[in-house]
Amino acid sequence: MHSYLDFEKPIAELEGKIEELKHLENGGDLNIADEVGKLQAKAEKLLVQTYARLNPWQRAQVARHPGRPHALKYIEALIGDFTPLAGDRAFAEDSAVVGGLGRFRERSVVVIGTEKGSDTESRLKRNFGMAKPEGYRKAQRLMALANRFKLPVISFVDTAGAFPGLEAEARGQAEAIARSVETSLNLEVPFISVIIGEGGSGGAIALASANTVLMLEHSIYSVISPEGCASILWRDGNAAPDAAEALRLTASDLKNHKVIDAIVPEPLGGAHRDPQKTIAAVAEAISEALDGLVVKDGATLKADRREKFLQMGRV
Repeated sequence: MHSYLDFEKPIAELEGKIEELKHLENGGDLNIADEVGKLQAKAEKLLVQTYARLNPWQRAQVARHPGRPHALKYIEALIGDFTPLAGDRAFAEDSAVVGGLGRFRERSVVVIGTEKGSDTESRLKRNFGMAKPEGYRKAQRLMALANRFKLPVISFVDTAGAFPGLEAEARGQAEAIARSVETSLNLEVPFISVIIGEGGSGGAIALASANTVLMLEHSIYSVISPEGCASILWRDGNAAPDAAEALRLTASDLKNHKVIDAIVPEPLGGAHRDPQKTIAAVAEAISEALDGLVVKDGATLKADRREKFLQMGRV
């Protein structure tokens, strides 16, 4: 059963009627089967129309849908022989950042991801995907390991942002994020990052300063959340839809501004409607990007990555 978003209410009503009629269909009434077919065609048409004209705020809601596949789902499906590595070797283990060694299509890789969790217990454990300094220091350690053993790095980014709590600031949150970006830019191995849901602020860029940045069609990527932007600029959280429009946080906007490199299409109705199809599409996009990067030497990979991000700041 799908969890419907506010703007999907007409679709929810139609699909609810279809489910009701399907239970009656067991009675052998062929007219009911015909009615189900008509309603299914109507629901699909409405779904196509709705998703063809999503505004940025609606895309933000889709990006946050709890049913979207999270980092661990991608790792489970795509990374064989995955061996998780924990801790930053300095303070603690941060469950908001997952990572380790594995094989992607028979190629050894280091994989890192921000994990939001899938139920109340796991969301609390993962801190809703908001990493603390030790999470970013763990990521640095894994990237350094990849560099040492000449292994490509793949990251899956899905976070509202770095954890803003007092203890995180006391332990050097800004420094940890900056060091992660520095480590990313100094890598001499292929680095591919995929924005699979939310790409929020420095918490995302710390794991997305990559040679190739891929972005799912209905994911978002911005310097601040729409709600945070609205509270600062308008001092009104209800202005979040206006903020979402102004932030240019959609995949198409970011592709046009050359902040990301490619958009990975999602199934009709969003990744949450068909997680397996979504993961398969991401796998193909990663494979294609990796094939183009592994032929380059380390110095070229590093230089290209640095130039890519420097170019974003040039007028």
